[in-house]
Amino acid sequence: MKVLDEGVNPLFMDPDPDKAREFFRGKTRAMIDKRMSAKEAVEKYVTDGCYFAIGGFGANRIPNAIVHEIVRQRRRNLGFLGHTSTHDFQVLAAGKVFNRVDAAYIVGLEARGLSRNARRYMESGEVEVTEWTNYALAARLRAAANGVSFELTRCMLGTDTFKMSAAKVVECPFTGKKLVAVPALWPDVAAIHVHEADMYGNCVIRGISVADRELARASKRVIITAERLVNNAEIRNDPGATAIPFYVVDAVVEVPYGSYPGNMPYLYFSDEDHLSEWLEAEKDPEEFEKFLDYYIYSVPTFEDYLVRCGGLKRMEELQKLENLVDD
Repeated sequence: MKVLDEGVNPLFMDPDPDKAREFFRGKTRAMIDKRMSAKEAVEKYVTDGCYFAIGGFGANRIPNAIVHEIVRQRRRNLGFLGHTSTHDFQVLAAGKVFNRVDAAYIVGLEARGLSRNARRYMESGEVEVTEWTNYALAARLRAAANGVSFELTRCMLGTDTFKMSAAKVVECPFTGKKLVAVPALWPDVAAIHVHEADMYGNCVIRGISVADRELARASKRVIITAERLVNNAEIRNDPGATAIPFYVVDAVVEVPYGSYPGNMPYLYFSDEDHLSEWLEAEKDPEEFEKFLDYYIYSVPTFEDYLVRCGGLKRMEELQKLENLVDD
């Protein structure tokens, strides 16, 4: 296949499927109890220097309990998959846990505005960046999930995003037309928040799943956080609802309101007041350090963070907002 052009930025992960297969060959597929705390999951699977990925979409269904724990444990030099990242990226940037990013959507919190602190960090020179589109990153995960080294797309052709990527323009062997080859991506560890899971890791996602099915199958280690744990019999009653199967999962953490202050479809709305509080605190770096200490470093668990954000009373208010019915 003839290579016609290529992006200028580095490729952070090896796309060789045989090397990935060596790892997966040694990974247990036993149906065993995988329940543990967020602290235990991060201690065991998120190591300095590893490549980390997050499920969800924007501020929807983000595994914020794991994100907080990574910052609390002061992990460093991670790679990060900035696929559809908003508040999760904001929190990780606050902890300066990563030094390289595959970026499609980062820094912005959608209609809420830009994270000033994340922007400062990205402009500091401490972070390497390779650019992609959202679809290109989904295609990279799909290639990995399919066990091949790349996938062909037509996105990014003729754009500056392609120039700043690590993709290649190739000639189609059938038509002679230009296509973009995007390399497979096997994250070292992914964290995905779901509506329900059993103790083995079978997961149910309600609403949009984006690329989480592919992410779970591409990642070498998968940490699941769930709004609630259910009995395996409940999973078996509707096997077609299982979005992520147990044999790709390494840890299961029960975290009610685990996406807060993000949205959890059908369960609770995003806390727009608290997200605004984050954006306001970031204006002054010294005040922001105090903010981080209050909400992350000085609390032992995510549950304690929820208490500082208003506890059950505030969560119930957000539940009502998510399920508001017009009269």
